Amino acid sequence: MNYRHAYHAGNFADVVKHVVLTRLLEYLKQKDKAFRVIDTHAGIGRYDLSSVEAQKTGEWQGGIGRLIDASFDASAAALLAPYLEAVRSINPDGGVKRYPGSPLIARHLMRKQDRLSAIELHPKDAARLRTEFGGDFQTRVMELDGWLALGAHLPPKERRGLVLIDPPFEEAGEFDRLVDGLERAHKRWPGGIYALWYPIKDRRAIIAFRKALRQSGIPKLLDIEFEIRPSSTEPSLDGSGMVVVNPPFTLEGELRTVLPALHRLLAVEKPAHWSLDWLAGE
Repeated sequence: MNYRHAYHAGNFADVVKHVVLTRLLEYLKQKDKAFRVIDTHAGIGRYDLSSVEAQKTGEWQGGIGRLIDASFDASAAALLAPYLEAVRSINPDGGVKRYPGSPLIARHLMRKQDRLSAIELHPKDAARLRTEFGGDFQTRVMELDGWLALGAHLPPKERRGLVLIDPPFEEAGEFDRLVDGLERAHKRWPGGIYALWYPIKDRRAIIAFRKALRQSGIPKLLDIEFEIRPSSTEPSLDGSGMVVVNPPFTLEGELRTVLPALHRLLAVEKPAHWSLDWLAGE
């Protein structure tokens, strides 16, 4: 699967991933103590939805394009507000012409005491990310393999925070790297929150991935699955998932409110479902 993100920015998978990200950040902000966000595959930070890449697929129209002016009930609207505010912050004229990647969303929600480590291996993307955050003393951009960062940059000095692991899935073996990377990271920082994104495309690989996580011995694993269509005969992105390690006690209840609202808006073919499953408890 080629997940070069300029082609897919703002699609349904980004919406779900970034809504989960904002709920985790909002929880961390409930305490005054500083936290750090470590984004291991940060991308370029800001995506132009009028670019050749975005226009070629048009995927954002089935994601943030459906969401930006949609109506929700009061409970779901309150939970979605931080995410939508982050999107609107770079679209001051209304609508959605640009889409913020995870480092921009995290930076928008951070307070003055919080810090962001944005890690990107691709030289040109890392350079664009440095330009994006030029002069921002709260953000450190590093041109580095994100998998290596899970060893070298943990635990953060703040001892509070979130690690977002969102690999591009351009190469074989990414599910194995997710499990191996999480196991290494968790040994160094067992108290951190980890959010691991994955595509729902190869169902056999996902079954093996979940089995490996269950067998890892890592406690408190919440698996979030969000399909927009049933399993396809032709390879396609039928959905996306996130595994959250050490999720806040508030997260499951929040997602049971917001995911049905998102699913009604974003699902394109029945039967498609969303689910929350504990791969491991305490």
